Amino acid sequence: ITAKDRATGSKAHPQLVAEFGGAYEGPQAEYVRRVGQKISVQSGLSNSQSDFTITLLNSNVDNAFAVPGGYVYITRQLLALMNNEAELASVMGHEVGHVAARHSQKRSSRATMGSIGSVLATVLGSAVGGDAGARIGQQLGGSIAQNFVLSFSRAQEYEADNLGIAYLGKAGYDPLAASTMLSSLAAETQFELKLTNGKLPPVRESTHPDPASRVTRAAQRAATTPSVGKQLNRDAFLNAIDGMLYDDDPKQGVVDGQTFRHPDLRIMFAAPSGFGLVNTTQAVIARAATGQAEFTTGPYSGNLDAYLAAALKAKVGDAPAALGSVQRTEVNGVKAAYAQLDANAQSGPVTITIFAYELAPNSAFHFFTVAPRGGAAVFEPLFRSFRRLSANEAAAIKPRMVDVITARPNDTVASLSARMAYSELREERFRTLNALGSSGSVRSGQRYKLIVY
Repeated sequence: ITAKDRATGSKAHPQLVAEFGGAYEGPQAEYVRRVGQKISVQSGLSNSQSDFTITLLNSNVDNAFAVPGGYVYITRQLLALMNNEAELASVMGHEVGHVAARHSQKRSSRATMGSIGSVLATVLGSAVGGDAGARIGQQLGGSIAQNFVLSFSRAQEYEADNLGIAYLGKAGYDPLAASTMLSSLAAETQFELKLTNGKLPPVRESTHPDPASRVTRAAQRAATTPSVGKQLNRDAFLNAIDGMLYDDDPKQGVVDGQTFRHPDLRIMFAAPSGFGLVNTTQAVIARAATGQAEFTTGPYSGNLDAYLAAALKAKVGDAPAALGSVQRTEVNGVKAAYAQLDANAQSGPVTITIFAYELAPNSAFHFFTVAPRGGAAVFEPLFRSFRRLSANEAAAIKPRMVDVITARPNDTVASLSARMAYSELREERFRTLNALGSSGSVRSGQRYKLIVY
C-alpha cells in the first residue's frame, strides 16, 4: 500500500461512507472488521491487518467494494444474504483482488458506472439529449463513489475471483465458498427480476454482472486451490448477524411493496402499478418501462417557483432548458406546485415533470420524472398519492430484522416462510436468503434466517 494509495483512500473514505448510508455500528461491524482484515492481509498489499479499514455500511443495497489504501466495504444487505463466514471472506477477498490487480486503473473508459448516483445518472441523464443530458449525468453521477464503484470487464471479474479464492485457501477457509456465494447472488438477481416484473431498478443493477456464469468456474477453481483448512464457521456467522437491521432503515424511510413511508418526516406516497420502488440514501427511485421518477429534496426558502427552477438546474446546470408555466395545486392538504419540460432523448421525445410539495416554510420535497412524450400522465397517481402520516401511522412503522432460528421437527419451508415480514413472495424470499434453491427442504435442528419485524 503506497503513500499515494493511502492518501486516496483516506480522502474518499468519509464521502463513500456517507453516500452509502453511513457506517452500521454494533457487534456485526466488529465481526465484519475481524474477518475482513484476516482475508485482506492475504493479498500481500500489507503484512499488517491493522492497515486495512473494514466498514459495514448501513445500506439496503447488495454491494461490496474496496478502494486503494486498504479500505474495504460491504453493505449489511449483502451480509444478510450470506450463510457462513467463508462466504463473507470470499466477497471481501474478491474486492481486495480488484485492488491488488489494479483493475480500477486498467478499466476501460467505457466502463458502466455502478454507484447509486451514477446509475441514476445513466437512467435520467440519457433522457435528455445534448448538453442537458450530459449535464444531468455530471450532476447525478458526480459523486465520489463513481470513481471506485464500477463495473469491471469479464476478464477482470475472473481475475478477482481467482485472487479471492486463493486468499480463502491461504486464510484457512473453504475455497468453495466463493462459488456458493456467487450462486446466492445469482439467485438474488433472479428474485429481484421476479419482484420487479423483469426489470431491475437502477440501483439493483449489479456492479458485478452475471454472477451465474461464474459459479461453475469458481467451483472448478476451488477444487484445485490449496487450502490450509476448510473452515466455514456457519454458526459463528449466524450468531453475528442475528438481530441485524434488514431492508430499509426507518430513519431513511421504508419501502413496502409500492408504498414509501418516512416516519420522521411523516410523509408517504405510492408508486403506480408496475413500478418498482428502491430507497437509497440520496433519493427514492421508481422505475418501469413507461418512465423513471426520483423523489428527493433541496434547499427551500418558501418560494415553490424558485424551488422548481432550482430542482431543474440541479439536473441540467446552465444548459439551455426552461420549465413551462408553474401550476399551483394542493394534494391531500399539502401545498404543491408543478411544471413540465419537453426534451429529446436517445429513444425519442420525452416529458420531464417536476412536482414539488411544501412541508414547512423551510422544507420542500419533489418528484423529478421522465416519461415518453405524451406519457407523463402515468405519474399522476404518484403525485396525488403524496400525503402526511398521522402520529400513530408514523409510530407504527417498524424496522425489519434478521432473526436466526433453529428448525423444529414439524417445520417446513412453507411454515417458516409464513413468518417472513412480507406480504408477497415469502417462500421465494426465504429460499433465496437461505440458499435453498427451488427444491431444498428444511431440516430439523438446522439454523435458518428469517426476516421479521
